Amino acid sequence: MRLLGWGLCLGVTYLLAGCAAMSTEPKATVDRSMEAELPDYTGPRAKATVSKFSWKADKKEAGVTEGLQDMLTTLLVQSRRFRVVERQEFSAVKDEIALGESGYMGKGEGAQKGNVKGADILVVAAITGWEPEAEKTEAGLGGLIPQAKILAGLKGGIKRSSMAMDIRIIDASTSEVLAATRVEGEAKEVSLGGLAGVFGSVPLGGGLSKYSKTPMEKAVRVCMKEAIKYIIENTPKEYFRY
Repeated sequence: MRLLGWGLCLGVTYLLAGCAAMSTEPKATVDRSMEAELPDYTGPRAKATVSKFSWKADKKEAGVTEGLQDMLTTLLVQSRRFRVVERQEFSAVKDEIALGESGYMGKGEGAQKGNVKGADILVVAAITGWEPEAEKTEAGLGGLIPQAKILAGLKGGIKRSSMAMDIRIIDASTSEVLAATRVEGEAKEVSLGGLAGVFGSVPLGGGLSKYSKTPMEKAVRVCMKEAIKYIIENTPKEYFRY
């Protein structure tokens, strides 16, 4: 009997240890949504950089422009149509060059002046519309879904969010505007209280993170993806030469 008791204890211990190992196993998610939406491409690419994001909407929110600039840069890379030159974090490159010139590194090691690549086109954007809750209505579910009378006692609502931005494609050597447009993104969500599904995707970064799993996240992602498609379609073919 005593042996049986010890056996049960050991079994439970191993079971709990296995559960703990399973519950703490790290997970990673990679967002390749832009690649999935575009046709396969293995041709020459254009050299581009996301040069500037400015805010021209009514109410500015901290960190949003930086987050949007990061998103647009990532999506340009994912499109496989561009060789993207980093400029947002260029100060880190300058620090690395300065470290190399300080004499602390071996000869020829580290970043060197004259090796920084230039871009042929600049992508400039301005946020002209930002409405996390452009429209929000509350109603009994009977009004939202007349056929679902069995749910008439529950409450739900409709949320609508939107964003808009002007984007310009500029020749870096001549400053000529090659193309320009306004891109808008809008998303609606019908909330069914506790029955509502969760909008799942890779979390937004920076100041955008507070909009994760909301209609605003959907609006942002739609807007950014349409902007990438516009940039691909309206960059002149002669720039795709690398």
